[in-house]
Amino acid sequence: MKIFLFLILLSSRVYHVKAQGIINPPMAEYLVRAIDEAEDTRADLIVISLDTPGGLDESMRQIVKRELNSTVPVCVYVSPHGARAASAGVFITLAAHIAAMAPGTNIGAAHPVAIGKEKMDSTMIEKVTNDAVAYLKSIAASRGRNADWAEKAVRKSISSTEEEALKEGVIDIVANDLDELLEKVNGMKIKIDKKEIILRLEEPLKIITVEMGLREKILSVLSNPTIAYILLLLGFYGIFFELSHPGAIFPGVMGAICLILAFYAFQTLPVNYAGIILILLAMILFIAEVKIQSQGLLGLGGAISFLLGSIMLFKGGGEVFRISPGTIVLATLLTTLFFLWVIAKAVQAMRKHPETGKEGLLGIEGIARTKITPKGGTVFVHGELWKAISDENIEKGAKVKVIGVKGLTLKVEKTK
Repeated sequence: MKIFLFLILLSSRVYHVKAQGIINPPMAEYLVRAIDEAEDTRADLIVISLDTPGGLDESMRQIVKRELNSTVPVCVYVSPHGARAASAGVFITLAAHIAAMAPGTNIGAAHPVAIGKEKMDSTMIEKVTNDAVAYLKSIAASRGRNADWAEKAVRKSISSTEEEALKEGVIDIVANDLDELLEKVNGMKIKIDKKEIILRLEEPLKIITVEMGLREKILSVLSNPTIAYILLLLGFYGIFFELSHPGAIFPGVMGAICLILAFYAFQTLPVNYAGIILILLAMILFIAEVKIQSQGLLGLGGAISFLLGSIMLFKGGGEVFRISPGTIVLATLLTTLFFLWVIAKAVQAMRKHPETGKEGLLGIEGIARTKITPKGGTVFVHGELWKAISDENIEKGAKVKVIGVKGLTLKVEKTK
């Protein structure tokens, strides 16, 4: 029993985190929390398995800052086979105490166009590029890595395989899997708080996997540009349906919830609000088509506005924050068809003969129960007896049609 407890005390604890996907606020929150937990429990090492196409500059800087100030050794491992550390992933990898890659992976292409949030002119691009170069070179220098390669990764968007990165002094290790990685990092010299230490991992290793919390998972899903786009559309549909059918309640409530979630997601994405305004304008034009009946001109304008708004919805961010053309085309078609259906139903309702009130009696046919004269008579219409008058004499039993209503008296004429 004593020997068992002694082994537990001697065993090293390694935290393992999987960072796969876009670098956004939920991802930054997740990685920062994992490093905090590793520090709080005095873990010996934290390994971040990274596979990312890039992401937001602000989120990347939060992660890098936490790595640079971590008192627990941080190892960023670009894995599994086929993974990449592009754009923001380059900064995160180089900021780690230990940088590693699996075979068949690549790192690079850190030009700020892929990180930026908006379209920039040449002067602004140069400023942002210089800032990114200085930042990445300082990170590389602080970790003893190739600063020249770091500059080329930003200015020329170069990308390297794992073997090239190892040869260039960009990373420290190439490992097939986590087990091999832990074997290779054991005994490595690293610097923490300007002090050089030797990383010792005592067997048996205790690997603690840190998963995303429920909140982080939900926020990560919401931060997907396509999901945010769909939520925006569902929100507009729900609100429109509620306005068209007052008292339905459920569509309005769900629409409001979807809009709130969509606008929350937009806070984590490089949104172009001109795109949102164009989509909103499209909804207004579709609704106006229902009310005004412009022979389809307003509906056509709505479809064009919707398409342009969808294309412009997210600014910059490269492919990472772009909705696929197929999704945009499908959404435009479905939205247009939905409103065409609504317009058709509205036209049908307007052309339908009223069934209640005075208007509901006009054109209805009945039978003269008595002789009808300009002074009066009685007719049987719509299952009821009514007083009636006529411009001409109509014999009893003749078929009549209602052509007017005045109070409780019908004006009728003999049907031909």
